[in-house]
Amino acid sequence: MSAVLGALLRRVARWHRPLMLMVAAMLLLLVVSAVGLVVDGRVLLGAPVWLKPFKFAVSMAVYGTTLAWMLSLPHRGSKWTSGLATVFAVTGFVDTAIVAIQAARGTFSHFNKSTESAERVMQVIFGNGVLLIMLANIALAVILAVQRVHADRAMSRAIHAGLTLAVVGMALGFLIPMQGKAEIALTTGGERVLLSSGHSVGVPDGGPGLPLTEWSTTGGDLRIPHFVGLHGLQVMLIGALLLAALAARYPLLRDDRTRARLIGVAAVGYTGLIGLLTWQALRAQPLIRPDALTLAAGALLAALTAVAAAVVLVAAGPRKP
Repeated sequence: MSAVLGALLRRVARWHRPLMLMVAAMLLLLVVSAVGLVVDGRVLLGAPVWLKPFKFAVSMAVYGTTLAWMLSLPHRGSKWTSGLATVFAVTGFVDTAIVAIQAARGTFSHFNKSTESAERVMQVIFGNGVLLIMLANIALAVILAVQRVHADRAMSRAIHAGLTLAVVGMALGFLIPMQGKAEIALTTGGERVLLSSGHSVGVPDGGPGLPLTEWSTTGGDLRIPHFVGLHGLQVMLIGALLLAALAARYPLLRDDRTRARLIGVAAVGYTGLIGLLTWQALRAQPLIRPDALTLAAGALLAALTAVAAAVVLVAAGPRKP
């Protein structure tokens, strides 16, 4: 078992070096943040100060590892994709480092309008980093979209669809500053800071939230569609892996064209879910308290997705003589 694990680790170590170094840094930050959550009782806008760097570390480690694996697959334009992945690794590291530094200082990494020079510089770096991350992902998605990047059609489609969903999720993050909901908040040291915007809709930031995510339980929260879209890449890849595993048991799924069509259905359904969550948040509605209209829309989306999947499976079934 140790030999197998060692071989796997050596293989992973040969993946895109800047991305894997970034992932290693995120894993270290994950440990530091976890310790901080235990030993540091400071609270910022109702949440533990180390919760945000903890969540950023998890998200960046997962996403960075996924990108590194994808770039290990044979594909055209590898010099371009490698360069773009390096941009992602560097900007992702810098932006997450700013989140961690601000947490340690007990102040805000997002939308901080403090007039202090250090704060202004960090906000410029952070904002431009977010934009660079999204542009790098758009370019990666475009380069890989015009080619088959995996021998299995379903996995190739999952990569294409997942990258597109991730870009959509990143773009949805820009809805948050577009609110322009300025408010005054206190640092852990009691200093008043102007925040140019917030993620909650209909309620102030810092109110009651779900465990760990801190998503608002009293109003809308634009972090939800942002998160769901951002990690659509991992969802699509897991879906392709599950279909491949089920193919060993169900002959209907052994044709990778059928599995690819099912991934296409899943991608369209997932896009609908992102739209539904965005609509719900913009209507100042908590995730866990959907109204009848939201429930009806969700049920319709689920039904249409199920029907589309059934049509694909029926079409793939044995032809009658």
